[in-house]
Amino acid sequence: MTFAAAAAFSEDAKCRVEEYFATRTSKADVSMVAKTLIMLSVTFGAYGLILSNHFSPWQMLGLASVMGVGVAGIGFGIAHDALHGAYSSCPRVNKLLGFSFELMGASGYMWKITHNVIHHTYPNIHGLDEDLEASPLLRLSPQARLRSIHRFQHLYAFAAYSLTTLSWVFIKDYRHFLMHDLGPFRGKQHPKSEVVTLLTAKLLYYGYTIVIPLMVLKIAWWQFLIGFLVMHLTAGVILGIVFQLAHVVEDTEHPIPESNGQMDTAWMVHQMETTSNFAMSSRILSWYVGGLNYQVEHHLFPKVCSVHYPALSRIVRDTAVKHGVAYHHHETLRAAIRSHYRTLKSLGNPLATSLDG
Repeated sequence: MTFAAAAAFSEDAKCRVEEYFATRTSKADVSMVAKTLIMLSVTFGAYGLILSNHFSPWQMLGLASVMGVGVAGIGFGIAHDALHGAYSSCPRVNKLLGFSFELMGASGYMWKITHNVIHHTYPNIHGLDEDLEASPLLRLSPQARLRSIHRFQHLYAFAAYSLTTLSWVFIKDYRHFLMHDLGPFRGKQHPKSEVVTLLTAKLLYYGYTIVIPLMVLKIAWWQFLIGFLVMHLTAGVILGIVFQLAHVVEDTEHPIPESNGQMDTAWMVHQMETTSNFAMSSRILSWYVGGLNYQVEHHLFPKVCSVHYPALSRIVRDTAVKHGVAYHHHETLRAAIRSHYRTLKSLGNPLATSLDG
């Protein structure tokens, strides 16, 4: 596609979206606020019930799983919008709600760098997109180094995704703060205030999720450990899978920059080529994952609240068809997961896949 054609698509899409918001706000509505209260209530309600000691160990294990579902929901439906500045037109409200990320044990400051800036600017570009560097055990880009273990990644990847939040809480944030080079940033320096915030928030999280339960619960330490792991594994596998379905599926592209570092496509078209939606007809799923099954619209308009993605999807899809731009999507969650599975298998053993094909 020529730059002129790409520019025409971009301008048309922006104009049509601006027309849509001419009579309404692009931020959260009452339903978004209600979901925020529900997710917080589910998560900390389950936490409170566990600490009550009124339930058997097996029942507490079930509540730990419920808490994990709530943790993922807070990440999807509150923190993600707030950290993008999409929840409210008031920066203070976004900052306050963004701290829900810290309450879940992760760094909102680091997320804004690795996700908002790096990932959204360079999706599916090997060496720049941090989301493609989830683990050496996973090969998520055709330009990444192929290791012998990757031929089995389609078998263990989903188990690896369950470690997502555990990694955030205990490893990932610290590692990113200590890294000299972060994506395209060289010699990245972080404000001392953010280092203090990181350490303070981590201690707060360790305190209410580990120290207090060990002091209050009338169960053995190993029973607590199992519950803690179940909570994190539940949240981790949900978060990991949903975010992978946006980019590491069939049809999405993994472009290579020119020798001068520039891309040969316009930014909005690049987002369209590297991003995919799924299960757009599922209202329940869309509600729970904060509209992140509409990743195309999210990447094009990241400062728009997720409650508007279904409406924007019709605008973007029509505009894409009009200008001959790809609009990747899978009709169901199952179809998207299967596509991701096949992609993992292909990336793990490309020679065998080509021979099979």
